[in-house]
Amino acid sequence: MSKQNWTDTERFDNKAAEWDANAVRAALADGVARAIIAHMPVGKPANALEFGCGTGLVTTRIAPHCGRLTALDSSSEMLRMLGEKIAAASIANVKPLHLDFSRPEEAAGLDRNYDFVYSSMTLHHIPDTASFLRELIGHMSPGGALAIADLDAEDGLFHDDATEKVHHGFDRAELQALLESAGFSSVAFMTAHIIEKKNRDGILKNYPVFLVTAVKPKG
Repeated sequence: MSKQNWTDTERFDNKAAEWDANAVRAALADGVARAIIAHMPVGKPANALEFGCGTGLVTTRIAPHCGRLTALDSSSEMLRMLGEKIAAASIANVKPLHLDFSRPEEAAGLDRNYDFVYSSMTLHHIPDTASFLRELIGHMSPGGALAIADLDAEDGLFHDDATEKVHHGFDRAELQALLESAGFSSVAFMTAHIIEKKNRDGILKNYPVFLVTAVKPKG
């Protein structure tokens, strides 16, 4: 879905075992999941897709509201953790799937009729946002709904690792323009959660996380 690879898969693999223990991350997942559920389509999505599922902190909350759910991630260890969760809880409608977002050809095998697509804190890891959104809409059915949670434009100090390649959040108006250019309509934003954390300079700051919703037109 993107020709450049910003995702340090090894780093995420190494962090998978301790991922859920982070209280800030758990609170974020809870806030985002609540916001997504509140803004899901009225009818239960029959075929949903999550990109960047990680260990499933959001996945397991959304799954009961979907017919079936394909959960994508580029980290095999994250997916292994998710697999353990869905086995332990006997969650039958979630299919974990490894996909390298840096390799567009891997996306070719995905369905093209997802009626609900969502993600949490993944978009800022994908270098070519515009191309990714154009690829994504091609895998959605007409009338399908989109919900993406990510950071509002931030000071560049949110991530602890200064060498990590990421977008420093998104300006809402600019992201709306990218979504509409990709073909989405009915774009709307809300604040889903506010992360309070010490940034890389050691300053305690609030970092808002938006939820943007949109639809693929039927016509």
